[in-house]
Amino acid sequence: MESRIESVLAEKVNPLLADHYGAAELTGYDGGVAYVRLTGACGACPSAQFTVEDVVKAEIVAAIPEVKDVALDVSVSQDLIDMAKKLLNKNA
Repeated sequence: MESRIESVLAEKVNPLLADHYGAAELTGYDGGVAYVRLTGACGACPSAQFTVEDVVKAEIVAAIPEVKDVALDVSVSQDLIDMAKKLLNKNA
């Protein structure tokens, strides 16, 4: 299921979000719910929740009816944590 969702993100969603300097990545799938994190400019956008509801969910559910919902993952990415650690260690 995850590979199917990732294909929809790559083929349908990310080209749309690229116009806004962003993208979406799948962070998990459980019980019919796909968890998606927005990246780039879309990750910091105040309309991120609406983007997930109006764009990401619409594309995924249309392509994969088994997916019942799409939720915005607002957790901090490991890349950002690693970057912060590097900056903090450099200044220590």
